[in-house]
Amino acid sequence: MKILDTLSTKEQEISAKNIRIYLCGVTVYDESHIGHARTIIVFDTLRRYLESKGRSVNFVQNFTDVDDKIINRANTEGVSALEISTRYIDHYFEDFDKLNIKRATAYPKATEHIPDMIKLVQNLVDLGFAYVSKNGVYYSVSKFSEYGKLSKKKTDDLISGARIGIDETKNDPLDFALWKFADTEPMWPSPWGNGRPGWHIECSAMSLRYLGEEFEIHGGGMDLIFPHHENEIAQSEAFTKKPLAKTWMHVGMVTIGGEKMSKSLGNIKSVRHVLENWGPNVIRLFCLSGHYSKPIDYSEDLLKENLIKWRQVETAYYEMIMADGTGDTVEILHIVKECSQEFDSALEDDFNTSLAVGAFFKLVKGINRIAASESMTKSIAGIGLPEFERMSEILGLSVQKVTEQEKQSIMDLLKKRETLREQKKYQEADKIRDQISQMNIVLLDHKNKTVWMKKEKILSDSS
Repeated sequence: MKILDTLSTKEQEISAKNIRIYLCGVTVYDESHIGHARTIIVFDTLRRYLESKGRSVNFVQNFTDVDDKIINRANTEGVSALEISTRYIDHYFEDFDKLNIKRATAYPKATEHIPDMIKLVQNLVDLGFAYVSKNGVYYSVSKFSEYGKLSKKKTDDLISGARIGIDETKNDPLDFALWKFADTEPMWPSPWGNGRPGWHIECSAMSLRYLGEEFEIHGGGMDLIFPHHENEIAQSEAFTKKPLAKTWMHVGMVTIGGEKMSKSLGNIKSVRHVLENWGPNVIRLFCLSGHYSKPIDYSEDLLKENLIKWRQVETAYYEMIMADGTGDTVEILHIVKECSQEFDSALEDDFNTSLAVGAFFKLVKGINRIAASESMTKSIAGIGLPEFERMSEILGLSVQKVTEQEKQSIMDLLKKRETLREQKKYQEADKIRDQISQMNIVLLDHKNKTVWMKKEKILSDSS
């Protein structure tokens, strides 16, 4: 498997049997949005694929639970920073469990690793890469000759750039805080005085603690390349003298109408809002519909397209599990072989989920075509279903299943409907169809039988 490495700009072979992944998680001061969801869905799918190929994945995703945004929110609401971070960590798990995201191996919180951060900062001071000033401890960017190698930014250009604020307590405008002095909560004691950690040191300390000095994949959104990941490299590599990660993988932004989501524009789509309206499967398909490294534009039209495709997926599943009899399997064997190869090839080549999703839909169309031609049998389903389920599992998609009790209830109603139709009592038969429809069950009438399927209830589905 090859992944395009942001640092070298070359495709790197991911060949290790044991894969360690560090994904920069969310800062918990507000609800997670669709941009966060895309990054996390991409990495969840990567992990699922690697595990499906027998790889062991140690997946670490942090929570930034000490930050000025959290403190500002706490002050506005008149509560503690801990109350704010706890609330939004709880909301995170509620939302992302519903999105069918596998739980990470570990979810380290910044506040639980302050001693690790202090130790790393002290090491950087001892090595001459950091210094104590009036406002805190700062990293000396000029001491790290490779600064800018990830973002391809030159330090001279950065110094002349307007983004760098003037701070007379720093030796250099590019220097960034490792430890910020503070006299209000949240704060912790340190050898230099009470304070709290800078954002960048958190991930350096936690990745070192959980994954060691050099791990396979470091990931996050494209917006983290600079300054966050650039600064992580400067901190970690100054200390270990080794590459922080073998491959850097960054996910493109989700835009709305071509614009970046922002509070000032009022166009942020929370995961909670999108989930309520579209459900987990449509969101996952949307987030995987473009190449991970490119931006995708959020639109209701694109979500509707994925909803239509999802209904086809549900149909294919139920056509297979309701099938009976035997029949020729030549066509399904060909479809499965072709789609399986296309699916795996797409993911092996820089994790092209767009092409992989295309291969999955090709399989779904093939299955539905066989069913529509009245040729679906149990022997055909026995070949199609395992591959359908393999792809679904990797993409994190989940068709609604029925309980035995629901199944019995549906079968009884169908029997009653069939009897009424035989008696030409079509109006009464239609009433039973409506009753079944209320249970989110759709009937698929064939020549000699009626197949039913359970639809996922989706608020935005107007069909």
